[in-house]
Amino acid sequence: MNEQVLLGLADDELVLGWRESEWTGIAPLLEEDVAFSSIAQNEIGHARAVYELIVGEDGDADALAFDRKLDEYRCSPLVELHLLEWAHTIARRWLYEVADEIRITALKDDPDTAVAGLAAKIDREEAYHRMHAEMWHDRLGDEPRFQAAVEDLWPYAVGMLPEGLRADLAVRTGLDLPSNNLLQGHERGTHTPELAPLWDEMTIVRRSAPTGAQW
Repeated sequence: MNEQVLLGLADDELVLGWRESEWTGIAPLLEEDVAFSSIAQNEIGHARAVYELIVGEDGDADALAFDRKLDEYRCSPLVELHLLEWAHTIARRWLYEVADEIRITALKDDPDTAVAGLAAKIDREEAYHRMHAEMWHDRLGDEPRFQAAVEDLWPYAVGMLPEGLRADLAVRTGLDLPSNNLLQGHERGTHTPELAPLWDEMTIVRRSAPTGAQW
């Protein structure tokens, strides 16, 4: 498996975990405070597991996660967005989970047994995340504000996946979008301006500790 694919997965999970933790204490329902906090912890845990797989037993997952320069991160623009409006947040949750399931399913068939095994473990643990996203999609799917949010975020969701998997995302979501925009997205490797302040927040403790803080 291409290391850059795994790094993209890990960076997505790390950054999304930080983003979703921002809802803790301000979600519209107490249950969502708990749900978003739990999901954020799971995403960050998955990120760590993938970083550890990349660096191997003798490597430093903390260094890979937090010592890189901003432009070295491989996260998709979708997870970088600072969303504190409920319709767009839930639209991202749903689009991300659909795209992530497609990506993880492909990794489960990887010839590297370590990659396939970790993908299978993550897939099982992501079941709750998908249920949560689908619940909110079923609840808000007919709302114009939610539909507009999904359309706004679609190019970001497409950019999560390599070109060969994007048609699957279109089928799975069943969205009625202009065909010329269906598979064109904000590509991985480019960053939104919103990542820089988040990167500063994520790495400040590591950068301020003389010997580097541990995860």
